[in-house]
Amino acid sequence: MRQFLFIAALVIAPIAAQQSSTEHVALPNKPGSVKFAVLGNSGTGEPAQYELAKQMSTFHDRFKYDFVLLAGGNLFGSERPHDFIKKFETPYKPLLDAGVKFQASLGPDDDANQRFYKLFNMDGKSYYSFSPKPEVSFFALDTNYFGPEQIQWFEQELQASKAAWKIAFFHHSLYSGVAQKPAELRSMLEPLLIKYNVAVVMSGQGGIYERVTPQNGIAYFVVGSGGQLKQGGLNKSSTITGKGFDRDQAFLAAEIVGDEMYFMAISREGTIVDAGVVRRQIQ
Repeated sequence: MRQFLFIAALVIAPIAAQQSSTEHVALPNKPGSVKFAVLGNSGTGEPAQYELAKQMSTFHDRFKYDFVLLAGGNLFGSERPHDFIKKFETPYKPLLDAGVKFQASLGPDDDANQRFYKLFNMDGKSYYSFSPKPEVSFFALDTNYFGPEQIQWFEQELQASKAAWKIAFFHHSLYSGVAQKPAELRSMLEPLLIKYNVAVVMSGQGGIYERVTPQNGIAYFVVGSGGQLKQGGLNKSSTITGKGFDRDQAFLAAEIVGDEMYFMAISREGTIVDAGVVRRQIQ
């Protein structure tokens, strides 16, 4: 049971996916709201990554998100200086030039030294937190090495946070119809997510987009096809997949307004493949 006096219940209200271009923004797009995007398994340097990055830039023209959460898979293969240019700086140059910050977390294929790369805004740390506004806090975790030191840090950060919205992002999926980290990670991490009322978890594993049905009051999203794609990778028999998309690359756009987080998943072709609202209700 949760050890506090109130429970923040999460209800996801889906909006019918639209076969339309990103010109039709169904997010509130309110001044002063917290607007962000999410991307996982992006750093391939392949044409599909560049094409999705172009959609992200086109969308940003209409929906001015301030930052992008990178859920691991930031660079695949070699990580020489020109690879950072080819696999990150060049495809996302329009966003970087517009002042969009990328907040990275590490996947198993990412060199730990990425934490020193200035444009990933990790400040030399493999796990960290940031708060764009007092009511919203984000926690980047390193699920490659989730040991006692990081567990203690995470609990202390959660305990100290006064934010109404606590959102964690990391690479490995605690829940997914496609790919999941061994149960040990869930057994260490999930009790903290529940106890300290984390509302949303973003992960990047699996090579697909997936919205998981809420688990223990937490909304889980898998945004794992920013560049790498596991086409046909969805488990059609999964009972926990609320919505999935495995036919093309996709990213997630989100906006927090009061007790609601609006979200929209957009494909490489500009199609809205999922949309809805996570409602944070105090009982």
